[in-house]
Amino acid sequence: MTKTEILNLIKNNGICFMATVEGQKPHVRGIGIVDANDNGIIIQTWKIKDIHKQIINNPEVELCFNDFKAGVQVRVSGKAELIEDPDYVQKVINDRPFMKPIVESKGIDVVAIYRVKGKATIWTMDTNFAPKTYINL
Repeated sequence: MTKTEILNLIKNNGICFMATVEGQKPHVRGIGIVDANDNGIIIQTWKIKDIHKQIINNPEVELCFNDFKAGVQVRVSGKAELIEDPDYVQKVINDRPFMKPIVESKGIDVVAIYRVKGKATIWTMDTNFAPKTYINL
């Protein structure tokens, strides 16, 4: 797959599993993405959650996207970088109505938006036992 094809798969399957680490213990959870483009994969969470604390302590994360119909899995390993642009944070809030009640009750400073940049590897049944190849995102 090309970088463009990977980004399209990510956008079309906007839910992924995200792995973080706390101490020596991995933590995996499902999470939706905000966007994916040449600047990285954008995710949103809340600063009051464990995921935020885990990323602050260790920004190395892995995202796993699946297109089950096509039988393709894309894993992206990289660093999560906190986006602190207030205009972008407000845009994300405006684009995601489910966030508004939380922001209204807890304030805008509770929002955590991250950009993940790294490398992707693709898995299919055809490549199940082949050596991994990586594409920079």
